[in-house]
Amino acid sequence: MIEVHERWMRHALELANEAYLVDEVPVGAVVVVNGELIGRGFNRPIGDCDPTAHAEIVAIRDAATHAGNYRLTGATLYATVEPCSMCAGALVHARIELLVFGALEPRSGAIESTARVLENSSLNHRPGVLPGVLADESAELLQRFFKAKRV
Repeated sequence: MIEVHERWMRHALELANEAYLVDEVPVGAVVVVNGELIGRGFNRPIGDCDPTAHAEIVAIRDAATHAGNYRLTGATLYATVEPCSMCAGALVHARIELLVFGALEPRSGAIESTARVLENSSLNHRPGVLPGVLADESAELLQRFFKAKRV
């Protein structure tokens, strides 16, 4: 099963590279249902002048449009980086079944690194979580991006 997760994460990494090329923080995300890609996105808050245009939100919006429904039951969201609290909330509201992510985000990651948002027992829906898929590749892309910014 890990091979399937790695395959979809590679799609998300391709999108993260697209973000990198347009000088956005390189995060990519895809939404998959029954083996079909139904949503894709990369970070675009700068280009879209939209603080909510994180990769996960863009991918969820795309998937909901494709599905014709804001609830994405049975969906898996692949994100190259641990989602923030805003994106974690969107996962809950969209009824994402499984979150698969790559690199930890120690400052704003809200799944394992800081708030652990999805572990709140009062939530009406709690997605499963599979961390660390292609984490090294995801982290390397982020490190390269921010290193270039510091020069």
